Amino acid sequence: MTSTAPPVDSRVIGLAHYAARAVLERVLSRHDATFPQQITLRSVIVADRPLAREALVALVVASLKADRAEVHATVDQLLAKGLVSADGGTVRATDAGRALYETVSAESGAVSARIYAGIPAGDRAVAGRVLALITERADAELAAM
Repeated sequence: MTSTAPPVDSRVIGLAHYAARAVLERVLSRHDATFPQQITLRSVIVADRPLAREALVALVVASLKADRAEVHATVDQLLAKGLVSADGGTVRATDAGRALYETVSAESGAVSARIYAGIPAGDRAVAGRVLALITERADAELAAM
């Protein structure tokens, strides 16, 4: 850890995001999966019920700030890999999708535990509140554009 922490700004947040994302992408690459696929699969799994495809796409667009067509393509990739299935207009995780999600979660969770080790809970809570506020304000700016 550096001796003098820089004040939080977009650059500091971005560096942390890209470092953490690079770690996750290394884990995902071992399983022939991409970051957008993992975020989309996670959205299906945590919903714990079938999702209307359009609702799923809306969730992922909001999370990744991605183009709707790109997210539809990601859903199609998950369907082709057998990680989700579609019945009518709804999407649900398959056993293979749940297994992949659990494996990636366990592998990335072990790395995350090392990354976050020793950071006091209070510091993490403050950082979480600040980042949630920044996200809320950035989302409002995006909506206004």
